[in-house]
Amino acid sequence: MCGRYRLSRRKQIIEEYFDTSGWQDDWSPRYNVAPTQPVPVIRQHPKEPVRHISTMHWGLIPHWAKDSSGAVSMINARSETASMKPAFRDPLKFRRCLIPADGFYEWKRAGTAKQPYCFEVNEGELFGFAGLWDGWKNAEGHWIKTCSILTTVPNALAATVHDRMPVILDRESYDLWLDPGMTDVQVVSELLKPYDARLMRSYPISMRINHVANDGEECCLPVELAQVQNRLFS
Repeated sequence: MCGRYRLSRRKQIIEEYFDTSGWQDDWSPRYNVAPTQPVPVIRQHPKEPVRHISTMHWGLIPHWAKDSSGAVSMINARSETASMKPAFRDPLKFRRCLIPADGFYEWKRAGTAKQPYCFEVNEGELFGFAGLWDGWKNAEGHWIKTCSILTTVPNALAATVHDRMPVILDRESYDLWLDPGMTDVQVVSELLKPYDARLMRSYPISMRINHVANDGEECCLPVELAQVQNRLFS
């Protein structure tokens, strides 16, 4: 799964990398993005080959949901079964998006503790998660847009820490994934594969990432495991 990630680039850099504009919302670099929080999402205009970026809440609420209580459990969608799940079936066909990031976190069990790791593409470059989105109207009649990150089996690197990983799309696949005219689920599902482990790196990080309130660069700085273990058992 993917339960925390990092997007530490400035607004302008994100827009330039993903070839989009018109982002009206404020954005500051984030090092500990957590479920239900507002996150930038990239979609393609339904009638023009133009990308738009806006902010949605992380944790998909299906348009038919009676309430928002299930959002936390919908932060991820398994790529193998998304086309069969009521919450994700239509979004996979009609409402696909990119969710920008430059790192994500997973935890490896070590005895009774869990050690967090940061995963990056190359040396921390920007990339796009394969995402799904939907719109839901609350009791006050306001539309709330939400999103979910697709996951897949881990590559060789991620498998050393966890049994799932988020789908990271190749940059060459962005147009096909975002194309609203592409409704062939079988075709787009072929993009949902583990990212090339040779183009990634991972390293252990501080336990600070465990607390949502911590959101500074120190959350993702490398640490020596021996030092972490000494603090745990001293």
